[in-house]
Amino acid sequence: MMIKHLNCHDLLSSLSDYIDGDLNADLCKELEQHLYECPNCRIVVDTLKKTVELYQHEEEDATLPDDVRMRLFYRLNLQNFLKHD
Repeated sequence: MMIKHLNCHDLLSSLSDYIDGDLNADLCKELEQHLYECPNCRIVVDTLKKTVELYQHEEEDATLPDDVRMRLFYRLNLQNFLKHD
């Protein structure tokens, strides 16, 4: 049986399953080989893993100070989403 070599598009379509550990073993090997050879895809995978890790370990009571939150919302042009008391 011949395994088709993954390209970057194939990697992106399988990325969620890979990060979750739900990818079959053969495809996982092929994906890891692609990551070894493709620095751009490695950056994408590493960034996604770090993002997921940060999200999972976020403290429930972690909040931004009101002034920082307000400046951030204005900088992102999201001031309409600020709750006004």
